[in-house]
Amino acid sequence: MKLSEQQKLKRKLVSRLNKAVYQFRLIEDGDKVLVGLSGGKDSLCLLQLLAEKSKIAHPSFSVEALHVRMSNIEYETSTAYLENFCRDIGVPLHILTTSFDESTDKRKTPCFLCSWNRRKQLFNFAQEHNFTKIALGHHQDDILHTTLMNLMYQGSFSTMPALLQYKKMPLYIIRPLCMIEEQDIIRWAEYEQYEKQVKLCPYEHDSKRTAIKELFDKLKDENPEIRYSIWNALEKEKKLVETQ
Repeated sequence: MKLSEQQKLKRKLVSRLNKAVYQFRLIEDGDKVLVGLSGGKDSLCLLQLLAEKSKIAHPSFSVEALHVRMSNIEYETSTAYLENFCRDIGVPLHILTTSFDESTDKRKTPCFLCSWNRRKQLFNFAQEHNFTKIALGHHQDDILHTTLMNLMYQGSFSTMPALLQYKKMPLYIIRPLCMIEEQDIIRWAEYEQYEKQVKLCPYEHDSKRTAIKELFDKLKDENPEIRYSIWNALEKEKKLVETQ
């Protein structure tokens, strides 16, 4: 039977996720995985794929999701969609509300403080409830953009690793979408009709990451293989697996 375009895409997504999981040993038997669910297309796709994978015998692992809301940032939609989404795929959802005070550290941008506080809640919850892995929805484009940002603005050849092990705590950060291109996630989100959790952030503005994304797109037009060149360089330098 001939596969539909949606079925072909689903097969591609599952194949890329499985390759990342096995190549970098992101998930092993007995793992308890907490997915950081922002409500965007990337985290929704990640949660959906991991929920399906958790129903397969090997590796044997469980999946739950955590959505962190900021009380001082307006949201356009409620969490009802996320609750229904998680219920439909059989994943427990936890929702926490926190906030940040930008006056506490004038050296840090509001965006940094917001992100830092979300991550703090994620780590605290994971440790309190004995999770072994925290899964984040960064895809391959995010990783490549970060590589270029660090190279051009920090003079460092580094990136967000697919697997990050912490020495000071029994936790790993994993990025199972690390081999999946953003354009494929966008297409899948359209097929699945994901409802985006929209934040009306008063601090949102064009950033260095936006400039890097535009640069990457220009380089890609000149050299369609640049994605694989940067990725292969990261693998050779073993930058995709790190310990802190």
